[in-house]
Amino acid sequence: MRVIFMGTPDFAVPTLEALIEKHEVLAVVTQPDKPKGRGKKMVFPVVKEKALEHNITVYQPQKVKTPEFVEILKEYQPDIMVVVAFGQILSEEILNIPKYGCINVHGSILPQYRGAAPIQWSIINGEEFGGVTTMYMAKGLDSGDMILKAKEKIKPDDTYGSLYDRLSVIGADLLIKTLDLIENGEVKRIPQNDDEATFAPMIKPELEHINWNGKNTDIVNLIKGLNPQPVAYTMLNDEKLKIWFAETIDGDYNGEPGTIVDVRKRDFVVMTAEGAVAVKEVQAQGGKRMSADAYMRGHAIEKGTILK
Repeated sequence: MRVIFMGTPDFAVPTLEALIEKHEVLAVVTQPDKPKGRGKKMVFPVVKEKALEHNITVYQPQKVKTPEFVEILKEYQPDIMVVVAFGQILSEEILNIPKYGCINVHGSILPQYRGAAPIQWSIINGEEFGGVTTMYMAKGLDSGDMILKAKEKIKPDDTYGSLYDRLSVIGADLLIKTLDLIENGEVKRIPQNDDEATFAPMIKPELEHINWNGKNTDIVNLIKGLNPQPVAYTMLNDEKLKIWFAETIDGDYNGEPGTIVDVRKRDFVVMTAEGAVAVKEVQAQGGKRMSADAYMRGHAIEKGTILK
């Protein structure tokens, strides 16, 4: 099929690669380049890099819904548009351009976790499974008719990053199967039950600050759900200490939430309102990510210190 692809982050790359192999990708639409780092060097979205490798025309409109850009899309006369974490809302006029509509690859088992951060929230909320759904795009937020779903078990040591990587590959495979069904006239549209919908809004900065007055399992899930981006943190001696990885721990510990109640060879233990957490991987303010034991060799971590 003749496809226009819309996507931006690395989650979208496996799907684009699968499309290039199986179908005719007419053009790729992605977000504008952005300045990054201290030098504010302009950096390409990874989807743009992949498209240019294959000599595919790339568009980077500030607003995809402008009349001028809509006309560009119409000129291609695509059979279908595939959208994966593009980052802009499509107008109804755009949704109506392709012969077979617009298909979205969404990182959750819909109708659960509609919204911008489905993979992160599935881990933060301690779900047993994550997954991917392909669906027809509609005017509402991730509310279109579903086509195929794939569940993926969330492992005890999964982070946002590890689950994200697996789901990106699963999503690419699911999309190709979806297009086969559409092309062969075998696709079935499954309406979503809005009463079962849950939402996955963008991660706000205030969520990153760990509140030790919670349950140890909830705190560990938050830490895993924000790894590798944007990373949860606590305050140690008035400086930000990012916590990249932690585990719940059994033991007869007592103390106020946020108190370091044990300093061990490879980690240190923090009390919560319910249970304790062993901190395994950290990053000091202005420093690099490292294991807790490496950090403790250069920093004094004392029992009784209170993290805030």
